[in-house]
Amino acid sequence: MKYLKGRSQFFTSLKKAHSRKQQASRTAAEGQPTRMGDAIQPLVKKQAGYSGVVTLFNGRDAFANRMLLTEAADQSLDIRSYIWNRDMTGMMMFDAIYRAAERGVQVRLLLDDNNTVKLDKILATLNAHPNIKIRLFNPFRSRKWRALDYLYDFRRLNRRMHNKSFSADGLATIVGGRNIGDQYFGAANDFQFLDLDVLAIGPVVDDVSDDFERYWDSKSSYPVDVVLSATKPASFRQLSESIQIIEQNPESDEFVEAIRNSEFVKNLLNNKLPFEWTEIQMVSDDPGKGLGLAPDDALVPQQLSKILQYPGKELLLVSPYLVPSDEGVKFFKTIAEKVKNVSILTNAFEATDVAVVHAGYIRYRKELLKAGVNLFELKRRRKGAKFKDRGLTGNASASLHAKTFSVDRSLLFIGSLNFDLRSAQFNTEMGFVIKSKKLAEQAAAVFENEVPGASYRLHLDENNRIVWVEERNGGKIYHHREPGMNFLEHLGIGLLSKMPIMRLL
Repeated sequence: MKYLKGRSQFFTSLKKAHSRKQQASRTAAEGQPTRMGDAIQPLVKKQAGYSGVVTLFNGRDAFANRMLLTEAADQSLDIRSYIWNRDMTGMMMFDAIYRAAERGVQVRLLLDDNNTVKLDKILATLNAHPNIKIRLFNPFRSRKWRALDYLYDFRRLNRRMHNKSFSADGLATIVGGRNIGDQYFGAANDFQFLDLDVLAIGPVVDDVSDDFERYWDSKSSYPVDVVLSATKPASFRQLSESIQIIEQNPESDEFVEAIRNSEFVKNLLNNKLPFEWTEIQMVSDDPGKGLGLAPDDALVPQQLSKILQYPGKELLLVSPYLVPSDEGVKFFKTIAEKVKNVSILTNAFEATDVAVVHAGYIRYRKELLKAGVNLFELKRRRKGAKFKDRGLTGNASASLHAKTFSVDRSLLFIGSLNFDLRSAQFNTEMGFVIKSKKLAEQAAAVFENEVPGASYRLHLDENNRIVWVEERNGGKIYHHREPGMNFLEHLGIGLLSKMPIMRLL
């Protein structure tokens, strides 16, 4: 009862904090020269309103880009993330934004509060810097016993900010599927996420900046010093010392050295990146979705349907979490009846990092196959294989995390949106629709050349049972039981799949 007693007072204080918000503004001053502006603006001016984009398949390149943008920023850093881990890359990034603030860069950090466990003191310390402002999306009242908040505020706390963007000086941005953490950047020895981001410059960066302002000012975003009112900041010296301990780890040296030797980084520093100049449309949920208040036509799925219409020839989809619902199955069936190729890559049970989502997915596998969808499930690597970051289908102890799809080898979507009910109805999402035959053809090449060897292809046998077909050493192996799943797991996942929890997955 003591826990519930302070609820009213807590949320009243949060609402008052909103009324005292500082006026949000982009901190990059108009016309003021910056190092990044000197490098980027001449390129943009030559392209007649097009935006430039480079795909970031390699996790280490993706981390290096964020670090280099942070170091190159002279005026502003606006960063959103669903997860920010307290690990090597997470602490290195905290250190980088602190050093940027020390030289006068105005930093705004917007984090979903669902994954800030053990970060309160760090966030309070950074927020105490005059040049750093941090806000939390749909924050928890209890910092220690968060699960208790769900007892009385489930409808709000079930809605999370899944958007990811990383913008510097209002001139360059990174958007995609990666959170901040070792497993997303190829820095974890035991587990990796196979993910995808894009680095963009040009007019679309303004769209991302406008969207950041919407979220920063939304009713779901609260100043961290109100949420963490009882948390005393540590000294910046203490924060710096904790970061140095992590950076002095031999594994950190190896990771930093790999980044330093990256050809991608060298091309970035020498202004030799092969930007694809084209039309890019940003799509993003209305931040009111965080409180269940966004109109349907302001949501990403509806925005995508208006932009893409129906494919004429081909749809290639990558989604780590695939819970299409009955409506989604009908959608794929309609497309498969009209086009030659509808192919989906998702995680096999042995590769997924969220087993309960697999329970939602297996309800729809047979119907997808009957509808004519080519269904592939990413395999777990063989034991003892050394990790090599090969991009979307890298052979590692890894889980697919990229969210992308290609339409008719002419349009490519890259962003945070999974093809599941949680992304559609509860979490806020964003991404880019890129009009590029070149990039869409690259996605098709992955499906044609890499996916078959890195995944199981699913078929239905004459008894309407699923068979997993694995290509290995030039031959095919037929699995009549789900690979990597033992009897108890099979029983548990089967029971979960029967429960009415699909809307929560």
